[in-house]
Amino acid sequence: MFLPSRLLLALVLGLTSVGTFASPLVPRVPHESRSNLPRGWAPVRRAESDLVLPLRIALAQANLESLESFLLDVSDPSSPNYGDHWTPAKVATMFRPSAESVDTVRGWLIQSGIDADRVELASGAGWLVANVTVAEAEELLGTEYFVYEHADSGHVQVRCDKAYHLPEHVSKHVDLITPTIHFDKQVRSVEGRSAKSKIGRLGSGFSPKTKGSVKTIYNGLDKCDVQITPDCLRALYTFYYDPVATDNNSIGVAENTPQVYSPSDLDIFFNNFSVSQVGQRPNLISIDGGTIDVPPGIGFNVESNLDLQYAMALVGKKQPVTLYQVGDYIEGASFNTFLDAIDGSYCTYEGGDDPTYDPSYPDSADGGYKGSLECGTVTPANVISISYSYDEWELSPAYMQRQCNEYAKLGLMGITVLVSSGDFGVSGNGGVCLGSTGSPVTNGTSFAPSFPGGCPYITTVGATQINPGAKVTDPESACMQEIYSGGGFSNVFAMPSWQRGAVESYLSEYSPGYPAGTYNTSGSRAYPDLSVNGANYVVAVQGSFQLVYGTSASTPVTASMISAVNDARLAVGKKPVGFINPTIYSAAFQHAFNDITSGSNPGCGTNGFTAEVGWDPVSGVGTPNFARLLAAYQSLP
Repeated sequence: MFLPSRLLLALVLGLTSVGTFASPLVPRVPHESRSNLPRGWAPVRRAESDLVLPLRIALAQANLESLESFLLDVSDPSSPNYGDHWTPAKVATMFRPSAESVDTVRGWLIQSGIDADRVELASGAGWLVANVTVAEAEELLGTEYFVYEHADSGHVQVRCDKAYHLPEHVSKHVDLITPTIHFDKQVRSVEGRSAKSKIGRLGSGFSPKTKGSVKTIYNGLDKCDVQITPDCLRALYTFYYDPVATDNNSIGVAENTPQVYSPSDLDIFFNNFSVSQVGQRPNLISIDGGTIDVPPGIGFNVESNLDLQYAMALVGKKQPVTLYQVGDYIEGASFNTFLDAIDGSYCTYEGGDDPTYDPSYPDSADGGYKGSLECGTVTPANVISISYSYDEWELSPAYMQRQCNEYAKLGLMGITVLVSSGDFGVSGNGGVCLGSTGSPVTNGTSFAPSFPGGCPYITTVGATQINPGAKVTDPESACMQEIYSGGGFSNVFAMPSWQRGAVESYLSEYSPGYPAGTYNTSGSRAYPDLSVNGANYVVAVQGSFQLVYGTSASTPVTASMISAVNDARLAVGKKPVGFINPTIYSAAFQHAFNDITSGSNPGCGTNGFTAEVGWDPVSGVGTPNFARLLAAYQSLP
């Protein structure tokens, strides 16, 4: 499922020469490289040779070549093993790095002069770790280390220059090494707190769009074109369901501190739209110091309020909703710290996540979380909604590959992961577009795909709208009010088998005809997978109602519907649906979606893609008809 990173780098960035660092006795190959620095970063000096670096080597996992076939075996509706999900223990055993990989990488370190007692294997057996000096790291990796400073925050990091290299016989046993070419996307100020524009967000994430206060609330269905409420959503998608298996079912929403919900806002919302739930709260699970109690002026409420108000109202009072509050208000969170907590086999707390992307705990700052990074301490819900994202260009292919594989493992365990597709059409967060090198440039003309939206092993959710003046029963269009539904083609991941027919049909009939290089036409993962309304949501924020827009609204609503499907299946002794993409792309499920055939997702000086008959890279397979979707899933074993 992953386009080989060496090939990708050769095509997009150009391979960096091994240069003068390669030993004449041990041939080396480039392992990871970058063409230019992320925005804001600049080298200020060479790193001191005796500075100690926490070198972390992510070992290649076993049996990944069979990952997609394993996942299809339990997720394809035509498979005799549909729904026969794996246990966490089976997943951990199947993909544990081989003894050969451990021995090869350890042997290379020792032969290169690193004392054996300095090399440790992390408890999950996925990482080898060693504290080394800059001089040792430069010799090991055939590179040079510099101190880099961020222009806006003053934050400094020690990273290597452009590329690092490994002996050819070692490279195949390694996914990635840190700290090397990657840069921390959670830019912190010199006082230690994240810069306000980044706080609580992954990557360069942006909050949902808001548009002023709502003076009058319309509770009926005749004004759903100007205000979306829970009743509007129920009517749009025939989403009427009373849960009966709540003791066995679960739905979770992930939020990153200091993005926090307001309990008083929750009650204001419930008082208007679900009176029986006034006083009800999500079940908060704190991960790495996650809390909703943050200092004044630090927390943002829009994202978390939106997610929880609609997820809780739509599943109803009987079904508890779990809130995964991740990270303290200083360090924040990353996808990896959340994944660490819900899957102990992924956790690398003794070997470190990627410290260039992921927060470090214990956090020594005042008010920081003083405990260890949490590892396998949290049971994942059957459905997880995530409204945060990076752009692919911000991350290295190896980092994305390792994380994307983890989403596939969650699917093997019967967990549905839903992620928003983004709000900037074919552009990246904030309207970023790429140049010919694959890096962001002013007036760029190449599209900027999202991550993890481009990972084939999650379900990516786009946004639609009720057109102005239309009835709730009229066909929707792609969202073009305030935001544009994120969609397009990954620059990293290959096209999965379950969507190939649908995507190739779209391209053969509706190709936009853009110049070469505008988007990836090599046969890559396309997204979104489906869509739900994302415009004009009435949300209680800081004591009043506002209109909110975004695919981050669409995602928890979709999670609510999948949770209801799981409830119905569990009630009759069946398993949760798990990874849903192979089913929703299948012919047997086409009738369960409302096809979206109007609208587009502009960006990068283009009209983007257009919504057409069948799947399209604006709305996916369409919006759910819940009654039909439920019946289709109930027909499966």
